[in-house]
Amino acid sequence: MARQKDYFKPKNYKHTKQLNRSKAGNTLLFGMMIICGVFMALPLVMIINNALKPLDEIFQYPPKIFVRNPSFDNFRDLFTNMNDTWVPFSRYVMNTILITGLGTVGHVIISSIAAYPLAKHDFPGRNILFKFVVLSLMFSWTVTQIPIYIIVSKLGINNTHWAIILQSWQYGLGLYLMKQFMEQIPNSLMESARLDGANEWIIFWKIIMPNVKPAWLTLAIFQFQQMWGNTGSTYLRSEQLKPLQYALQQIAGGGAARAGAAQAVTFCLAAVPVIFFLICQSNILETMTTSGMKD
Repeated sequence: MARQKDYFKPKNYKHTKQLNRSKAGNTLLFGMMIICGVFMALPLVMIINNALKPLDEIFQYPPKIFVRNPSFDNFRDLFTNMNDTWVPFSRYVMNTILITGLGTVGHVIISSIAAYPLAKHDFPGRNILFKFVVLSLMFSWTVTQIPIYIIVSKLGINNTHWAIILQSWQYGLGLYLMKQFMEQIPNSLMESARLDGANEWIIFWKIIMPNVKPAWLTLAIFQFQQMWGNTGSTYLRSEQLKPLQYALQQIAGGGAARAGAAQAVTFCLAAVPVIFFLICQSNILETMTTSGMKD
């Protein structure tokens, strides 16, 4: 019987699970990746070059991707218009830092705290609550704006920064993302911590959150990008409460004479989220610390 089994065993049995890909396939794959990378980087390259173009190159047709005579006149024009605003420009900056910082940090913390019991505790109605969270992701942004505005008005926080910050904490995508990552953490880690006398808060902050660091950093990037681009036009009426994006859009909306300043505004709005992503990139792309761990 042993000889019969060896007879039916394929000769290349040890190599059946190895990946067999030719050099031509590798070349084609890398070529496609390079082409996709160029198309993805092209908008960013155009934003940088357009910010350095003088007015004659901005209105040139057909438009050129790369600048021929780079100049910082667009940024000088932007800073000149910033100094002419009757509200100090530093006020717009501080408003943006406050809204973006509290909105991002609060969303990550609340989403993580809400996702922990849904992922690691069994209680009545858990599945129903999670289904409601998933269902909330199906609604369009325009559908929920009127109910959210009514709630904000009833709370009496309209025309305040809290009108934007509080509603940024309730976005269901963060809770869904954190729950899916927390479910990958072995329950044996939590049981070991409980045997050592750790309570739920210590388990959450010392075990769960460090192990899902790539998840909440990714969530922080998404939320930071959304909050950074928020103009607050729906809820903020006082000029002293408006964020930086509102002031920059007003400057860029000055017609053809401010076309150069508009390109500088586009660069400023895109630069900060890109820098934030580059800072967190190494932590996001790292392998999950729970990979390969089993109960």
